[in-house]
Amino acid sequence: MMAERKHLVREFNHFITCYLCKGYLIKPTTVTECLHTFCKSCIIQHFEDSNDCPKCGIQVHETNPLEMLRCDNTLEEIIFKLVPGLREKEEEQETEFWKRNQLKDNGPGDGLRCKKQRSEEDEDEDDDYHRSDPQIAICLDCLRNNSLSGENTVKDLIKRYIRCSSRVTVGTIKKFLSLKLQLPSSCELDVLCNGEIMGKDHTLEFIYMTRWRLHGDNAYPMVLEYRPRIDFG
Repeated sequence: MMAERKHLVREFNHFITCYLCKGYLIKPTTVTECLHTFCKSCIIQHFEDSNDCPKCGIQVHETNPLEMLRCDNTLEEIIFKLVPGLREKEEEQETEFWKRNQLKDNGPGDGLRCKKQRSEEDEDEDDDYHRSDPQIAICLDCLRNNSLSGENTVKDLIKRYIRCSSRVTVGTIKKFLSLKLQLPSSCELDVLCNGEIMGKDHTLEFIYMTRWRLHGDNAYPMVLEYRPRIDFG
C-alpha cells in the first residue's frame, strides 16, 4: 500500500508542486486569470514585485493582482491525502511560528489566549461578509428600453462601480439592485453580460472567466447590464 501511494505521488508530482518554491503546494492559491496555482505565500510574495503570472507571464491585474487570487481548498485536501505526514508537518510548523512570534510579543502568559482567539476567529470566518474572499470590481449599467414605462422603468445607480466577493451570485446582484433602486416586488430584473442573460446562480467569477474574458478588449472592471425582465410569453 505504501509503495502504491509513493508511485501515485510521483505520478501527480507535477500537479501538486509549486512552480516557485518547488515544494508541495501549501495553501494552494490559483490565479483566476490563467488558472495557474502556487503556494499562497509564494504567489503573494511574487506579486510584491510583479503583476505578472510567474509561470506564463500574463498580466494578472494592472494595479492589484491580489484581487485575482482564489484559494483551492479541495486541492489542499487532495495533497494532504496523497502526501503522508504533510498535514501534521505543516500544523507543527504553524504552531512553532506562533510560539516564536506571538508569544514573544505578548508574553508567555498569553499563549493559550492567542490560541483560543485564533480558534474563535476560525469559527467566525463565515461572519466576515466574505471580505476574505477574492474580490472583483464590477460596473452595473442600466440597459434602457424605451418601450417599457411605469413602475417597471428602472434608473441608473448613483454609484455604478462596486467591489465585492467574486463568489457573489447574479441572484444577489438582483437583490442589491432592487434594494438600491427601491423597486416594487413586482418588478423583476434581468442581468446581462455581453448581451447574454445570466442565470441567477452564476457567480461573478464564473461570468468573468467564461463571458467577460472573451470580450474583445478584455476591459476591466467587468460590466454587467440590468433591465426589467422581458416576458416573451
